[in-house]
Amino acid sequence: MTSQRVAIVTGGSRGIGRAIVKRLAADGFKVVVNYAGNQREAAAAVEEAGADNAIAVQADIADETAVKALFEAAIERFGGVDVVINAAGRMDLAPLADFDLATLDEQVRVNLRGTFVISQNALRHLRDGGALINFSSSVVGLAFPTYSVYAATKGAVEAMTLVLAREVRGRDITVNAVAPGPTATSLFLDGKDQETIDRLAQQPPLQRLGQPEDIANVVSFLAGPDGRWVNGQVLRANGGVI
Repeated sequence: MTSQRVAIVTGGSRGIGRAIVKRLAADGFKVVVNYAGNQREAAAAVEEAGADNAIAVQADIADETAVKALFEAAIERFGGVDVVINAAGRMDLAPLADFDLATLDEQVRVNLRGTFVISQNALRHLRDGGALINFSSSVVGLAFPTYSVYAATKGAVEAMTLVLAREVRGRDITVNAVAPGPTATSLFLDGKDQETIDRLAQQPPLQRLGQPEDIANVVSFLAGPDGRWVNGQVLRANGGVI
């Protein structure tokens, strides 16, 4: 491994992605903060990480040309890529019978195609000793009503992750997925009333919602030297809810 470790974090401007950026910068990484459109939040994430430690790069993760430019920017600024974290995602909820097909296509585009395109570029550019960390969700197992499309996209990410771990045999690259449970981010909280939030918070034996920092700690482990023997796994970081 090189002494200077570099990470790309998609969806790094807000929520779990932003907590990951902050944690990896504290761990000594140089971090590329990918964002879809909110430049102000991306700049704030860079400021939190330290201007010498991070840059923000806008890219649509499902656009192969934009993603190629994202990786090129990381290599030009920091010299290479060692860790890639697919934290960007979209969650639209409705009963399957009522789900809008255009929204279905967009959610598949972001969650599945986006993870695919980022992963494809990661495997082309990761240095030996690197790590690819995808994001699933514990709703794959929880099977909450209205989550059919979101859970389906994340189930596909899990399947892809396990295959990729075997396809990079011989390169000393780990490939894993993190599957958070209910976590206090705007992605999770938006559209839910307080009664629903309180009920979900009581499901884990630890009786609270996860915090973005809880998930960032798991990513830090997988991205660092202590996580090198964990490979081809889905880590359900959910406080014990399943």
